[in-house]
Amino acid sequence: MGVEASIGRAPRRRRNKVRDADATRDEILLAATEEFAEKGLFGARVEEIAARTATSKHMIYYYFGSKDGLYSAVLERAYEGFRSAENAVDYDLLEPVEALRLLVGNTFDVHLANPDTIRILMSENLDNARHAKAMDHSGQRHLVLTKTKRILDRGVAEGLFRSDIDALTFHLLISAFSFFFVGNRHTFGTVFAIDMTDKDFVERQREELITTMLCRCRA
Repeated sequence: MGVEASIGRAPRRRRNKVRDADATRDEILLAATEEFAEKGLFGARVEEIAARTATSKHMIYYYFGSKDGLYSAVLERAYEGFRSAENAVDYDLLEPVEALRLLVGNTFDVHLANPDTIRILMSENLDNARHAKAMDHSGQRHLVLTKTKRILDRGVAEGLFRSDIDALTFHLLISAFSFFFVGNRHTFGTVFAIDMTDKDFVERQREELITTMLCRCRA
């Protein structure tokens, strides 16, 4: 009886430890995202990240090895967030025009909802994508371009879209607008005396992006 009970409890304890470790790792990554977004890789301090959590500097090094390792994990998590959002919708279930509208709108929304990620990506660009170059982006690249191309191809087949629209260029255009809108909202808003967080203004720009991209694609 005692042996059976102990055997039954051991896997449960291991599962609880795994859950605890995952929760701790997620807590550290969330705090690190805020710290790196505010101060960049070189300005961020591991001590400050530990202070934002119920962990310690030693525990952060245990999980991630170094500040560079932690930053890489934050960056990878940011890319995973974009991948998850892009994979959340089955665009094949929608007719091409509606699918394209949703794809453009979702891309804008994901950028808008993740300003810390945008700031980290801006910092990574200033560092010549040093950490991003060490990552495998083939999955994200394939997912984004395949989904976009399938929508465009279906639209072409139905006589709705032009046949000369390149999926990569299409993605570049909507990403550029969305990234700029979030990443430059403070400077752009200051120069042009616009509140770029105003809900009505944001919605108008979102719709303008969708309309512009649809007009670009229509046959």
